Amino acid sequence: MTRFPTLFLSHGGGPWPFMEDRRVQYAKTAAEFARLPQLLPARPKAVLVITGHWEADDFTVSTSAQPPMVYDYYGFPEHTYHLKYPAPGQPELAAQVKALLARAGVDCREDPNQGFDHGTFVPLGLMYPNADMPIVLLSLKSSYDAAEHIKVGQAIARLRDEGILIVGSGLTYHNMRGFNRPESKPVSYDFEAYLNEAIGNPDAARRNAMLVDWENAPSARLAHPREDHLLPLMVAAGAAGSDTGKRVFVDEVSNVAMASYVFG
Repeated sequence: MTRFPTLFLSHGGGPWPFMEDRRVQYAKTAAEFARLPQLLPARPKAVLVITGHWEADDFTVSTSAQPPMVYDYYGFPEHTYHLKYPAPGQPELAAQVKALLARAGVDCREDPNQGFDHGTFVPLGLMYPNADMPIVLLSLKSSYDAAEHIKVGQAIARLRDEGILIVGSGLTYHNMRGFNRPESKPVSYDFEAYLNEAIGNPDAARRNAMLVDWENAPSARLAHPREDHLLPLMVAAGAAGSDTGKRVFVDEVSNVAMASYVFG
């Protein structure tokens, strides 16, 4: 089995693919997500998603064989609260993730009820529109320790050699008060430039150190008042091992840069 890359995807705002005006805004993201499977060496056996929309007191893995939908957004059209993405779960992969974390000394709980939030069903729905790709979710830990999330990525890295695609889903800029404001544009590009420099560093130890030190990057807290949408990148980078990252594309929506990366 060929080693799979790891991905960090800026998933955009809410259920945008299901609204015509938003689909126009995010046309570049939609096209790039749709072609992501072509970057992979083969069709994955399953996808492990770490989404900025699920955090828990301890790292937690979804164990449902048929995960439900999670409509964790507000003020969108009524039809977006009835969307379905009936991809299966994979309890066997969930158990494997839990075992790998335990081996690394990381506590991991199980959640039989966790379903697909828009950080999951938006990018995966564009990548695999037939909803036939098994998906397991791994939560963030609400203490937001960047180094710990990198460690978790390192613990699950071997899944890449077993046909599993690891996807961190968040945003390189996530300040709800900053979207659509002219002053946010340079903030988003300055911070993304730091992230791009970090993930492109050929020295994985240096890359990880830069990511742990993200708060000292230009405009860091303006870009991420809370780092929930940044931490999935830490897991993807940890799972990358010594593989260097690169920017797949950057889109500009709501006056901010939204970049996505691939490692390996």
